[in-house]
Parts: sequence; structure tokens; C-alpha cells
Amino acid sequence: MAQADSEGYILAIDQGTTGTTCIIFDRKANVIGRSYAPVRQIYPQPGWVEHDPVDIWNGVLAAVREVVQQSNIPYAALKAIGITNQRETVVLWDKNTGLPVHNAIVWQCRRTTQMCNKLKQEGIEGEIHAKTGLLLDPYFSGTKVAWLLDNVAGLRERANKGEILFGTIDSWLIWNLTGGRSHQTDMTNACRTLFYNIHELKWDEEILNYLNIPFNMLPDVHPSSFRFGEVAAQTFASDQLAIPITGVAGDQQAALFGQACFQPGNLKVTYGTGAFLLINTGTTPIESQNGLLTTLAWGYNNKVEYAIEGSTFIAGAAVQWLRDEMKIVTNAAETEQMALAVPDNGGVYIVPAFVGLGAPYWDSTARGAVFGLTRGSNRNHLVRAALESIAYQVRDVLEAMKQDSGLEFDEIKVDGGAVANNFLMQFQADMMGTSVIRPKVIETTALGAAYLAGLAVGYWSSQKEIATLWQADQVFTSRLNEQTRQKQYASWKRAVSRALDWEEPDS
Repeated sequence: MAQADSEGYILAIDQGTTGTTCIIFDRKANVIGRSYAPVRQIYPQPGWVEHDPVDIWNGVLAAVREVVQQSNIPYAALKAIGITNQRETVVLWDKNTGLPVHNAIVWQCRRTTQMCNKLKQEGIEGEIHAKTGLLLDPYFSGTKVAWLLDNVAGLRERANKGEILFGTIDSWLIWNLTGGRSHQTDMTNACRTLFYNIHELKWDEEILNYLNIPFNMLPDVHPSSFRFGEVAAQTFASDQLAIPITGVAGDQQAALFGQACFQPGNLKVTYGTGAFLLINTGTTPIESQNGLLTTLAWGYNNKVEYAIEGSTFIAGAAVQWLRDEMKIVTNAAETEQMALAVPDNGGVYIVPAFVGLGAPYWDSTARGAVFGLTRGSNRNHLVRAALESIAYQVRDVLEAMKQDSGLEFDEIKVDGGAVANNFLMQFQADMMGTSVIRPKVIETTALGAAYLAGLAVGYWSSQKEIATLWQADQVFTSRLNEQTRQKQYASWKRAVSRALDWEEPDS
């Protein structure tokens, strides 16, 4: 085995929707090793999405073992573990056996739409929004938990007896990593459940009563940089001793931290399955008037900071659709050259509202549509329109953020898989009239979790030190004049207006 760095390393476990990525970082934030384990997607009915929690846990075990072996270091060289995760996804498990009582219900799942509509009719959405910063939508954890308690035979009775535990994916992993000794979560995951009060920083008993969820199911809530427990000895290998778990954050907040967006007004965009924009608003929560969410950015160093968040449901998923369903491309990398093969989109606009539209529209009845096709339209125009749709949706959210915050943004940091596409990054800069900055480490979600973990054990000294580690890879600046930009954006808005309110709500 190679001689480990005397300063040791930090392991980040990034448990995402489609897979688990494990990365080992050194003190300069260099990637020492990386591994990946896919997560099987389960679709019991149209609009329903589930994961097998045991499959997720086994994937984490395999990915950790692989990355340590690949990095050729001993487990003793790992100074701490940070966890970041897909948010809102729900797991319920038996307190005594540690076994799940049902598949995890994933954040994308729409099975509780009717439940949300019923609660809206009862007039409680305003109170929930004021306390949690969230909207009453199937996206969030609360109605998923209620659905499980209502639909799994005998589960509510067992929950009332204190036999059942609830957790988002971070809690499920902490429980298993610690051998069932720690039932905890952090503020950034708690605040996505629909029953955590972001002003009082505690579970909200009134909302729990509305949803009929027993308080005794819930984990303890802590800051994002905190000692959540220790990995039970020999969990990963026979020579592995206890390793502290000291950083936990939901994926988007972790990315904000990993991008060193530590000052109010700092903004990042993460391009994944969807696109997620977060702006740091400091220690004061700002209530959105434009369909965005108020959320916790992180808890660190005896201070809680807030963010405004806007999300689009489809970003990278639009490229997956071109590849898997339309068979127009064979891999995502092809899309850049295809988009550049035509001088413009030829008047073609794609609105990728495959599962409705997120912020700032929040229209679950919108559906995907293609506009502007002519006899001269070809595959390249469609590919270009799909990529452009990602940038247009990001601008939609950015415009709402400007209105809520009163800020103008002269630069935006970006991360996630799609930022490798230079055409998309350039078009994003063109469409927003601002600089788009791609960092050297684009897996900033894992990096943010590593930073939070490292800060708790003194591996890094401060946010100031972390900010010095951030490095730009490329800066994209706008090449479009304002008149052309506004004309193209107006065409996009016209296309969106025709995709809204498409499907009958009860169909």
C-alpha cells in the first residue's frame, strides 16, 4: 500500500438520484480517487418513482471500498466523512431490525398530488409556506411520509408505538454507517421535509399534526458541520476502525458550499437531472414573491445562513430524452458539435415540460412541446433547441431571483455534469448577459460535503481558507447584443405560454 499523506484525506459520499459517487479529496481539494455505483430506478405506476433503500446502502458500501482501494490508502488515512444526498426522498424503517418497511419514495414521485390538492383546499398552504419556505407540492417529503403511513398495512399503528423511524437519505446512511446507533439529520435536509420550521429551527408540531405524522419517528437535527457519529468498525473492511461522520448537507446546499458562495449575493447553478439555482442571502431569510423557495443554506460555526432556491425539473434529462427515447444522439457529448453544426435554432423551441414545469411557473399540468418546426428543420436544430431550453429555464429562475433579492449578478458559478458542454455554457452566458464561471472541480456537491466534514475536525481551518482553494477553469462571457437576447427570450416565453395548462388536472 502507498504511503498516505501525513495530513490524511476526507471522503465524500454523494448519494444521488441515479447513483452514488464517492470521492477522496486531499487538503488542496485535489481528487485522489473516484468511484460510482448506479441506483436502480423503480416505476410502479406512471408518475411514481421509488428506490430500494438496501440497494442504495449496498451501493454506498461498494463505492467506498472501491475508492479506497483505487486510491491505495489505508482506511486510517480518512480523517472524516462528509455525506451529501438527493433531497426530499423518504425512507421509513424498523427501529429494531433496521430494515425498510417500503421502498424509498423519490423526490420526483408525484403520487401525492391529490393529497396536496386536498390540503390546499383546506387552506393550510399559506401557513406551511410561512413556516417552511416551501410550497405544498408532492416534491417534498411531508406528504410522502403521510402516504406511507396511510397505505402500508399496520404501519401507522407501529409508528405510533415508536417502532418506525423516518429519514431522508442522509439519515438512512448515518443509521447504517453507525450500526444503528445514530438517528440524525442536518438542517439542510430537515428544511426540505415540509415540516421543519426554518425560523425557529425545529420540527413543527402543528404541521406534523396536519399531516398526522408521529413526532417520535423523526431524527435529531444538527448543523451541517457536526459530529453525527462514527462509522462502526469493520463496516467497509476488516482493518477499518471508527471514522467520524462530520459533514452532512443536501446536494444543492453542498454545491453552494463547495463553490465557496459564502457571501450574500453569491449564486451558483448546478446542472444535473434538473437545474438548481441557489443564492446565498446571509443570516436573513427572504420570502419569495415569485414562486421560489426559501431554504437553509447551512448551519456552521454557530451561525445559520439562508438561501433562495429555484429549480427546473428537466435539464440534463432533456439530453437523456434525445438519447434514450428519440434516438437522435447516442451520447451526451455529441450534442455540442450537433448544436454548433447549425448557425442558430432555425426558429425551433423545445419546452421540456415532461413532468410539468418547476420554478417560477409551478404548473404540474404543463407538458413538453416543440414549436417552430418547418420543412427545413433537422436533427441539429432539435438538439440545439433542447440545449437552449436548459439555459432559458435557468434565466426564468434568475429573473425571479433578481426580483426577490433586488440584486444584479455579474457572475454565476456553475457545476454539474452538463457544464462540460461548452455550447451550453456559452449560450447560458449569452442569454443572461453575465459571466458564467466553470470551476476546475465540477463535482462541487461532493466537495462541499468534504469541506463541511473537514472543517469540523480541523482539516481545514476556516471558510476563508476554503475560498482560496476555489479555482476557475473557464469563464464564458456574453457575445449577444441586448436586442437579439431579448428577441430570443421573448420567443421562448411565447413557447412556454402555449405549453402551460395542457393536461386536465384530474386526468
